[in-house]
Amino acid sequence: MSLLDTAIVLVSLFGMVAVAGWIASRQREMDDFFLGGRKLPAWALGISLAANQASAISLVGAPAFVALRAGGGLVWLQYELAVPLAMAALLLWGVPLLRLAKGAEVYQAVEVRLGVEARRTLAGLFLIGRGLGAGVILYASALVVEACSGWGLDVSLLVVGLVAVGYTTLGGLVADVLSDVVQFGLLWGGTALATVVLGIRLAREGAPLAAIDPARLAALDLAHHGIGDGATFAFWPMLIGGFFLYVSYYGCDQTQAQRVLAAADEKMARRALVVAALVRFPLVLTYCLFGVMLAALLAAEPAFARSLAGLPPDALVPRFLVTYLPAGVLGVAVAGVLAAALSSIDSAFNSLSAVTVEELLPASWRSRPRRQLLAARAATFAWGVLAVVAGMVFSRAGETTIELVNRVGSALYGPVLALFLLAWRSRRADGRSAVAGAAAGVAANLALAAWAPGVSWLWWNVSGCAVALAAGVALGRGKQPVAPLASERGTRRQALLLVAYFGLIVSLLALITVSV
Repeated sequence: MSLLDTAIVLVSLFGMVAVAGWIASRQREMDDFFLGGRKLPAWALGISLAANQASAISLVGAPAFVALRAGGGLVWLQYELAVPLAMAALLLWGVPLLRLAKGAEVYQAVEVRLGVEARRTLAGLFLIGRGLGAGVILYASALVVEACSGWGLDVSLLVVGLVAVGYTTLGGLVADVLSDVVQFGLLWGGTALATVVLGIRLAREGAPLAAIDPARLAALDLAHHGIGDGATFAFWPMLIGGFFLYVSYYGCDQTQAQRVLAAADEKMARRALVVAALVRFPLVLTYCLFGVMLAALLAAEPAFARSLAGLPPDALVPRFLVTYLPAGVLGVAVAGVLAAALSSIDSAFNSLSAVTVEELLPASWRSRPRRQLLAARAATFAWGVLAVVAGMVFSRAGETTIELVNRVGSALYGPVLALFLLAWRSRRADGRSAVAGAAAGVAANLALAAWAPGVSWLWWNVSGCAVALAAGVALGRGKQPVAPLASERGTRRQALLLVAYFGLIVSLLALITVSV
């Protein structure tokens, strides 16, 4: 990178740490650190929710999938089908249930209905899975940053990790959300800018999109089901399995659901979910349009295509950035990549700290705000350091570790969702049966992974949830009725809006598919 590009990147990084320091000076207690004093606006929380899953891996992986991967193309857009439907479900039952939690840990909502054993099980699963996952995300993000910046893997890992540790330890959730909003703008703007630059270049060269394989431009795959045919990127697994995945991710994962608790009330929490659902698809659509342009570039410039020989598909975007973008524009693009990396990592640190403190904070400290705040910052810093160390370990172990951890992680979402559903409506389930059900759901998914590799991992979200629900109810001995949670007026209207948005996305994907 040029001196100008490096300056742009460094200014963006140090600016976030400086803002976090200012936020830290205004915090007085743990509620400020983990929940922003429950004063954060719905639009900011919603953008933060959307930014958290828009990682650096997505920024690089999605265009590469569209342009280069075998069997890839615009079918990647099917990942977005289930998001509005999942958010609509959370509006109706997830928000009222989550708001039963009195502190910063969302698993307290399950404790209200199923007891402390269920809460501790969820907290333990989260700490193990997300703690390991933070190191994985950090390492994978460093791979992307290193490819774009040329800093070297260890330096890239330290820069991403230490900056995230610094501003998250200082500013807590407020710093996370504020940085997510800025990072979302950088990410989207950087991708759009790179797409425009590439589009202008292709137009000057007269490179037609007709040179792209038409199969890559089809956005819907209705011919496969992902049950035994090995097809993950098909309509039904991405719709049904994706629905269970996103309900669990946004409603039962501390990294996301903590933002529901940070809203002032249920009305603001629902607005945040609506905002997140509405802004996700345009961002991913921009990724994919970038991928279409890259596919046209590969067809128009064989020399560039040959330069990728022997490299993994994910090398496409970094190689394009450093080869074609002018000084200044490259700096913005790399800042966008760093932003995507940080938006996923900072939330992991803060949420891991929240669960750790809620579970382990001594009772004698709970009445002392300054000690609580100190413990919160210390836990955040500790998890950050552990993630950096884990990232270093993964960097020596190779990418197969990432694949393994991600597959095991996907086996947990369905059973975790089942525990929340049992807490929501089951009359028979109790704490022990719910925990046993979750264990059965995880075991069922691991069995599918071992003996049915042709089944798409997206279906694991369904199978794990179904098995956990069935076992939790069958083994339960509870007899007390569960009073339904009240929903505020207007909730159904918001849910119908998101269902209509789902219809709009399906129609757009169908139009794209038919047109090719």
